[in-house]
Amino acid sequence: MDLGLQGKKAILVGAARGIGYSVAEILAREGCDIALTARSEDSVKDAVAELSKYGTNVVGKPVNAKNADEYKAWFEWAIDALDGVDVMIPFTSAGGGMGSEKYWYNAFEVDLMGAVRAVEAVIPKMEEQQRGSIVLIGTTSVLEAMGGPQAYNALKASIVTYGKQLALFHGKHNIRVNVVSPGPIEFAGGNWDMIKGTMEKFYNAQLRQQPSGRLGKPEEVARAITFLASDAASWCNGSHLVVDGGYTNRTHF
Repeated sequence: MDLGLQGKKAILVGAARGIGYSVAEILAREGCDIALTARSEDSVKDAVAELSKYGTNVVGKPVNAKNADEYKAWFEWAIDALDGVDVMIPFTSAGGGMGSEKYWYNAFEVDLMGAVRAVEAVIPKMEEQQRGSIVLIGTTSVLEAMGGPQAYNALKASIVTYGKQLALFHGKHNIRVNVVSPGPIEFAGGNWDMIKGTMEKFYNAQLRQQPSGRLGKPEEVARAITFLASDAASWCNGSHLVVDGGYTNRTHF
């Protein structure tokens, strides 16, 4: 299938590792120019160097999504460096945690406002171009009560509603907005890799809930995200795609 990504310009936030990096790699292979960021300068440099082998224009600079002014300035730089933006995907997340107000603050600033500020940064250019595709990242924790009352779950749930509202409001400008909610994804250095070593009983309980008996891999979610971001998914707008290998128990009519 031709995804229609050749020559597109993609801006990715939090794409130096995990699912974000896997999406960046697929986009680069498909011929996209890419601007990416993460908090660590070294990880951004490494990602840019590795992705540049595919022959497209790949640029990157570190930024902290919690710093609103710097974050906005980074987007201005990225749009200018690519001379436009066709695809935008914010992967930023503060992760889970329970029992302290700091988790609520971090989830609000990173998971929610990180996505909101990213959207607001690219919408004017997409409206000017009369085209664009945004994919927001949720989680299966918005579908079922999991892990206790956590800011991460609650703030990610708001992303699903926000994505639908954006899709309805900006469809007239040929801008599509979709949401992908991954289930547990394991990779070296990731959250579930850490949980495996520190919370073995909890990890094994989640493993038993997977029909396939394993957790997902970043590239398995990345392929779904890339499809929704591409012209091949031109009639997908306001969708919420769950990519979890059958992990959740809900039935969606």
